[in-house]
Amino acid sequence: MAQIINSTQSVVQQAYDYYLWTLTLSDERTKGWPLVDSPIPTIIFTALYLFLVRIGPKYMEKREPFKLTMLLVPYNMAMAGLNFYIAFELLTASTRLKYSYICEPCRQSQNPDELQIANAVWWYYFSKLLEFADSFFFILRKKKNQLSFLHVYHHSTMFMLWWIGIKWVPSGSTFLPAMVNSSIHILLYTYYGLSVFGPRVTKYLWWKKYLTILQLIQFTCALILGVNGIRTGCEFPLWMHYTLIIYMVSFIVLFGNFYVTAYMDKGNQVFFGMDVTGCGQGNRYEQDAYVRNEGKKVN
Repeated sequence: MAQIINSTQSVVQQAYDYYLWTLTLSDERTKGWPLVDSPIPTIIFTALYLFLVRIGPKYMEKREPFKLTMLLVPYNMAMAGLNFYIAFELLTASTRLKYSYICEPCRQSQNPDELQIANAVWWYYFSKLLEFADSFFFILRKKKNQLSFLHVYHHSTMFMLWWIGIKWVPSGSTFLPAMVNSSIHILLYTYYGLSVFGPRVTKYLWWKKYLTILQLIQFTCALILGVNGIRTGCEFPLWMHYTLIIYMVSFIVLFGNFYVTAYMDKGNQVFFGMDVTGCGQGNRYEQDAYVRNEGKKVN
């Protein structure tokens, strides 16, 4: 028993020593920024999110759902505005710096444009915390079916992974996925905000299917860039390339399955305002007041 305890203590100490070593490699420019210095706040917020997602539906089980229309519209429009700001800041600064879209090393430069990129990446990281509200709206509106594995996996992991981004590589090639994803989220949150008004509006939102296609294209391109970065020896942390590849493969599989289920399965009902990418809070609309999959009349 003593040997096991000593062995465990040794492993823990080695892991802690390794963590302390990695801190010496972190980006000096973001030290002291909110939520950045320690992983503890990010871990606590993520754990709290998962806890509420777990108990929330049970708490609402015997309660009436909230409509939240007056909250959802400004929330979604504010999120669209925030993502526009992030994408604009990243685009303008990276253009002035003539950043490469293939491989751009992260340099700890105090250049104002480099700091603009780092600031935008921090806001992108922080936006992933704000997006936890998507799940809470599902819970309060009793949309338990939309709290899918894809939805929860996407929200919880993005916040954690982008803490790593803002801590160690808040510029360089990090700018590209943040810029592209924010651009897509402008459309997503605009869509979610409009879908709140129901079938009279959502029937004009013909582009909902293409948002998922854009996401899949984004993940595929990121996967290709990760593989190319390893192949060409891009001056970027190697372990981040491998992490990106694994993460993008998981997204391609999960989002691809969602796309097939939602749009290619002929037996499925067409949904207006549905959770297009597993990360929103749109309304589900059942044509002819029936849910074909369940055979139940809609209240």
